Parts: sequence; structure tokens; C-alpha cells
Amino acid sequence: MYSWIWRTLPGGLPGKVLGSLVLLVAAVAVLFLWVFPAVEPLLPFSDVTVEPGTSVAPSESPG
Repeated sequence: MYSWIWRTLPGGLPGKVLGSLVLLVAAVAVLFLWVFPAVEPLLPFSDVTVEPGTSVAPSESPG
């Protein structure tokens, strides 16, 4: 797939490198603007359960 993209991009080496960077930035933008926000409610990161009495003891203060 990557070789097909490389062969399809126009221009010599500078054009192919610039085209690759544009495609990379576009892919990252699509992920951050639409995909990640759409998937975030389905992830369990906000379902945190802490039971009473299971906290870590505070460290001793110097003195």
C-alpha cells in the first residue's frame, strides 16, 4: 500500500516527501477531529471505582 502511494504521488523526491507529509497531517487531523471524539464515550477510562478504606497511607512528614 505504501509503495502504491509513493508511486502515485506526483513530482520528484521533494514532491513525494511533501505529499507524504500532507497525507500524514490529514490522517492525524481526521483522527483527532472526528474518530477519537466519536470513540471516546465507548472507552472505560472514566469508569473509575475507588472503594473506601483502600487509599494509600500518607507519607511521614520529616521532623
